[in-house]
Amino acid sequence: MKVVIGLGNPGKKYDQTRHNIGFAALDACAKEFAMTIDQRKHQGVYGEYRFNGERIYFLKPLTYMNLSGESVRPFLDFYNIQLEDIVVIYDDLDLPVGTMRLRQQGSAGGHNGIKSLIAHLGTEKFKRIRLGVGRPEQGESVANYVLSCFRKGETAQVTDVLQKTVAAVNMWLEKPFLDVMNKFN
Repeated sequence: MKVVIGLGNPGKKYDQTRHNIGFAALDACAKEFAMTIDQRKHQGVYGEYRFNGERIYFLKPLTYMNLSGESVRPFLDFYNIQLEDIVVIYDDLDLPVGTMRLRQQGSAGGHNGIKSLIAHLGTEKFKRIRLGVGRPEQGESVANYVLSCFRKGETAQVTDVLQKTVAAVNMWLEKPFLDVMNKFN
């Protein structure tokens, strides 16, 4: 079994925000794999996809970003999923809009959702797909920025990076993550 985890905040008001690009990536995967993400368990909503007889779960924690680990840890424990079989997709301020970086492990880098995952998983060793959302303008607060929607001029870049994310996830279902990193980084 594998789990693709998209980080974001629940509720309509956060739907198209920069902070919810992880949820948007899972929605793009659901569309590509003709599945729904509508089952509830462990403070999250998830969908199940079968690939070559293997179960692949797509999980959106509904605990709000800063408490993501409170959903992910019990979900992994319930299904007895190992950390090497997860990938987390989330927003990154340090990357320009439309860019994607894959990593095998690393620190939280100031991202509160990742801090929560590290605290609840007890390690920094889990795969990540970081999606660039850019930096706020001078004087704009980071909190307001990540909770804002993408600008019209950024829409094509966001669509493109979401398609690349779907392709990366699809490749990970068949190949080692290092191969996926080599192709997409």
